[in-house]
Amino acid sequence: MDPTRLKELLVEVGAGRTGVEQALQELRELPFRDLGFARADTHRHLRTGFPEVVFGQGKSAAQIASLLVELGRGGSTVLATRVAADTASEVIREVAAVIGAERVRYLPVPRLLVAGVVPSADPARGTIAVLSAGTSDIPVAEEAAVTAELAGNHVERIFDVGVAGIHRLVAERAAIERAGLIIVVAGMEGALPSVVAGLFAKPVIAVPTSVGYGASLGGVAALLSMLNSCAAGVAVVNIDNGFGAGQMAAMLNRKHMP
Repeated sequence: MDPTRLKELLVEVGAGRTGVEQALQELRELPFRDLGFARADTHRHLRTGFPEVVFGQGKSAAQIASLLVELGRGGSTVLATRVAADTASEVIREVAAVIGAERVRYLPVPRLLVAGVVPSADPARGTIAVLSAGTSDIPVAEEAAVTAELAGNHVERIFDVGVAGIHRLVAERAAIERAGLIIVVAGMEGALPSVVAGLFAKPVIAVPTSVGYGASLGGVAALLSMLNSCAAGVAVVNIDNGFGAGQMAAMLNRKHMP
């Protein structure tokens, strides 16, 4: 349940506008709802400040739709990752019938489904810069950027600034300096996070991608390069894990728990 909705419910009970039994009905379904194929964690937003996210890969359209509807009942905006376009079309039809077509959308580049209203950026929080080394890294970078935005952060996207043309990175120096945190997404040899950490006094969250030729080993080469960075201040998430990077950046950028 969205913490804001929980507070509203308690205020309504206190003011006599909502009955105790009605409030109990909403609360008794915490901390999860058993859907048979999954247990929707409706309590996660209260515990961690971010709703449960649905990993769409390997799930049917009906399963994804059911989870999005259940997780969104308490007022949270919910996210499904790694959703193919054809599956997304089916999910949207089912979810739109419950919450309205204007409240669900598919982002094809990062393969994300968003159900609910995207929150405005909290002006009390700093900017998160999301950098991609190349254009091929943008899908993972977008997954990170959208995840951070859904947590109420302002995100600055700076794409295609890899080390093969380092002047492109230098040209964006002022924008990167304004950020409080930097997410750097790179495949191939994965060198960009080290360069960024060596140039800017900001925490760097590095995301290796599976982009590259055979010896890149599906992103393992980039992962090892980032783990062996000689520049201080680089933390590394798993290969292609844009969501994990966006979530970590959002947590670090949070001034206080909602």
